Amino acid sequence: MKRNYTPSFLSRLFTYVGKSRNLFIISLVASVIGVASTLVLPLLFGKAADSIVGKGQVDFHLLGVYLSIAAILVIINSCMEWVTEWSGNKMANLVTLRIRRDAFNSLQRSPLKNIDRKPIGKILSVEIGDADKMADGLILGFSKFLTGILTIAGTLVCMFIINPVIALVVGLITPLSLFTAKFITGRTYSSFKSQAETTAEQTSIIEQSLGNLATVKTNNAEGRFGAKFDEINQKLGKISFKATFYSSLTNPTTRFINALVYAAVAFTGALLALNGGALAVTAGTLLSLLGFASKYAKPFNEISSVLAELTGAKACAERLFSIIDGEKEEDDSDKEDIVFPVEGNIEIKDVEFSYDKSKPLIKNFNSVVKKGRKIAIVGPTGCGKTTLINLLMRFYDIDGGNIKLDGKDYSEIKKKSLRLAFGMVLQDAWIRKATVAENVAIGKKDATREEIEEACRQCFADGFIRRLPKGYDTVISEDALSQGQKQLLCIARVMLVLPPILILDEATSNIDTRTEIKIQRAFDRLTKGKTSFIVAHRLSTIKSADLILVMNDGNIVEQGNHEDLMSKRGFYYNLYNSQFQK
Repeated sequence: MKRNYTPSFLSRLFTYVGKSRNLFIISLVASVIGVASTLVLPLLFGKAADSIVGKGQVDFHLLGVYLSIAAILVIINSCMEWVTEWSGNKMANLVTLRIRRDAFNSLQRSPLKNIDRKPIGKILSVEIGDADKMADGLILGFSKFLTGILTIAGTLVCMFIINPVIALVVGLITPLSLFTAKFITGRTYSSFKSQAETTAEQTSIIEQSLGNLATVKTNNAEGRFGAKFDEINQKLGKISFKATFYSSLTNPTTRFINALVYAAVAFTGALLALNGGALAVTAGTLLSLLGFASKYAKPFNEISSVLAELTGAKACAERLFSIIDGEKEEDDSDKEDIVFPVEGNIEIKDVEFSYDKSKPLIKNFNSVVKKGRKIAIVGPTGCGKTTLINLLMRFYDIDGGNIKLDGKDYSEIKKKSLRLAFGMVLQDAWIRKATVAENVAIGKKDATREEIEEACRQCFADGFIRRLPKGYDTVISEDALSQGQKQLLCIARVMLVLPPILILDEATSNIDTRTEIKIQRAFDRLTKGKTSFIVAHRLSTIKSADLILVMNDGNIVEQGNHEDLMSKRGFYYNLYNSQFQK
């Protein structure tokens, strides 16, 4: 991989910059004015020096004019520097905001399989950490890079106009600065990229250990996680040192080259002053040239520092762009919207599916579910129960066969429209940081307070909610409620929306037995007349199901109601009795 700044990266970055063209124009104009004002200063100081001919031969009027103009230019330059910094910072933050937003939107549109394959900690590291590092690099780039380039070009032109010989000497030394900058940025790119990737690994291990701290402590695994963290931390330390080492070469090397430029101008100017001739210089002219030499050399130091920062920003930006460019769910805008009211007839025919194509999971799956029926899905762990739910919701697409809803093939229906027909309560209850009412109304934004409270009463959540400090207006988060309370709120969401098809995936797994009995009665009311799928490990909870699908190794091995399956004394019979053996 090339280590320099590729046109594709720059063109893509400028696409985002183009959305803030007004700020870019302001920054450009301010930079031009600021640079122009600083370029005039060495000329004024040279003229001022020449107005002091000797003792008793000082033109105080002219000297005063030059110094007054210089003071005004200094003020103008300071103002323009502030405008350049302000516009550059604002532009960099807006670019970062847009890239971060596009990355998040891309994650939202990404197929679930892509998210399932990646540790959440790594995704968080890119979305947050890399975006912040990129912002730091861009802020320096926008505020320093443009001004530096203009200063270099401007001073070189001015020196050519004043004295071509000295300008030529400076021009001959310039490639040394360029070579140094290229060398440093080339070495730092790979280090900064590795640093970003290793930081993502570190974030992932922290997220895993702290997100499941109870499990870690229960299994006395703190030492193993600590050892793994130390291993990654030491790796990060070595990579960070390497990146810091190369980027730290910037200042000493560029300052050395700056000194060479200054010395070359002083030496050449002194020779020309002594030898005279057509290219002879006065003391004031030499002073101006030295001033230009100083201004010419300084930006190389800043630009080298900026390039080192931009190298890190590029590595971070590429990781963000990889998310933005990642696989998206297919555009199905040309598909049909689901037609309400939905009856809930589902036909599954010859369906095949696997997460890993080399390891078939579901093979030749067939089932017909009539509207209004309660379907229980049971089987040992890993048999394909949750996978079937993923296929019904089109979180994953089938590899073969077809699924139909009310006679309409899934492939002909928009995914978002299809999911409006389903309501889900999962074993892992999800609560966002918001009020209780807002958490319940996620699926129905226009719900009234009365509707929200009635849904909570239906699932017996109203009691504990009213005991909260502000009732339904209490702001809650993941840690504010017990697992059972969070699951009750998730059930209330479904109660509020009343979808035509329900999916209950271990929906009462974290609820005590007494409340579960009440919830089952609420579910009976909720599922009446609706097609419902119930994934359950506790088989005692699905005895009243109209149809029980018994799965093993991705296939339906038995189906029927509880009494029929028990009378067959087959797979279900053994599975059911195994839960009650002492």
